[in-house]
Amino acid sequence: QVVFALNQTLLQQESLRAGSFQIPYTTEDLIKHYNCGDLSSIIFNHDTSQVPNFINATLPAHERITAQEIDSYFRQELIYKRNERMGRRVKDLLEEYPDKSFFFAFGAGHFMGNNTVIDVLRREGYEVEHTPAGQAI
Repeated sequence: QVVFALNQTLLQQESLRAGSFQIPYTTEDLIKHYNCGDLSSIIFNHDTSQVPNFINATLPAHERITAQEIDSYFRQELIYKRNERMGRRVKDLLEEYPDKSFFFAFGAGHFMGNNTVIDVLRREGYEVEHTPAGQAI
């Protein structure tokens, strides 16, 4: 699986460099949607910013299964479990120091897709609101 993942990543990077493959959105698109709080947009509904995309229609059936297994593993280990840990840490700090104010900063990837840090906190009963760029807190 490691060799397969490495080969697929290298092929994707070679395609990007050769210009035969393009990412469907620009960095400016990501920034615009993030600043607008549009985390449910098509861009942010995929965890592609954190997890390499190994699944494509050109793979033979047995390689597609391998790709799906790797994709599932990465999503679980690199995104969901990490967001759970960070959400629990935020919750623990808020509960341990109820009279203190906190500012938590996370990378944009922790607010994309499903099972985000925000989802973890909401499941714990916290109300989380978006503060648009430029708005005073």
